[in-house]
Amino acid sequence: MKSSTPSSVQIPKVLTIAGSDSGGGAGIQADLKVIAALGGYGMSVITAITAQNTLGVSRIQDIDLDVVEAQIDAVFLDIGVDIVKIGMLASPEIVRIVAKALKRHGAKRIILDPVLRATSGASLGGDDTAQAMIADLFPMATLVTPNLEETSLLLGREITGPEDFKLAAQELLDMGPQAVLIKGGHLDATHTQLTDFLMWKTIEDGLEVVQSKEFKHYRVNTSNTHGTGCSLASAIATYLADGHDLAHAVAKGISYVEAGLEAGRFLNIGQGPGPLWHMHDFYPTALPGEESQY
Repeated sequence: MKSSTPSSVQIPKVLTIAGSDSGGGAGIQADLKVIAALGGYGMSVITAITAQNTLGVSRIQDIDLDVVEAQIDAVFLDIGVDIVKIGMLASPEIVRIVAKALKRHGAKRIILDPVLRATSGASLGGDDTAQAMIADLFPMATLVTPNLEETSLLLGREITGPEDFKLAAQELLDMGPQAVLIKGGHLDATHTQLTDFLMWKTIEDGLEVVQSKEFKHYRVNTSNTHGTGCSLASAIATYLADGHDLAHAVAKGISYVEAGLEAGRFLNIGQGPGPLWHMHDFYPTALPGEESQY
């Protein structure tokens, strides 16, 4: 007689710890869309609520520290976590409580997107928050994914272009993470080709070896770029949890975001810069004048 108990199916379990975006284009909302689109099971810890749309951030309310910690405990104690993606942590106190809880639960893989400023320019964490990330989360991180502005804030000097990436990545790597990905998407519009720079540490024959790789891709001609950083970090996390090695996961994450930007070029969502189209593999969007392909 066959057992009536169904066999177990395992899919990547990805926990995102970040702020909520009421406009749905970035933060927790974007993270969960990406994780689901790539075949993972997404869970969330909300660190802050933002009143936000395509025009910017008008209000931020931090979540109480004990509630942030309780959310982490609830997920780890029941469901379990294959990988953690961290986004907006709006205060040093939230950084420290997240680090404390993740250490207590023995989190092994952590992708840290050091969100310190929104695309609109709104501050999502000051220098004190950046320093807390460096002290408490960088040594725990599998990968840190700053953009140009965040790299400049973390290092205390301006990083302007790809010629600065190698030294900047090495300095960030010296702060403790296993790998650093500096994103070049915020280069000015004169750069039609963008460069993302990955540097990581490995152990070979008992010795630490530092490797690096450049990812070059063309800028997609669109203003709908809201949430790209969140989406990239979540994509990389999901691919890593699914068994891809780091360089391959980064390459696939970049390709996913690039395809989302291309598919979302003509989306009309809000009056400002809209989001990329996260579900492009399932629901391709239409060009102007064409019928929807839904």
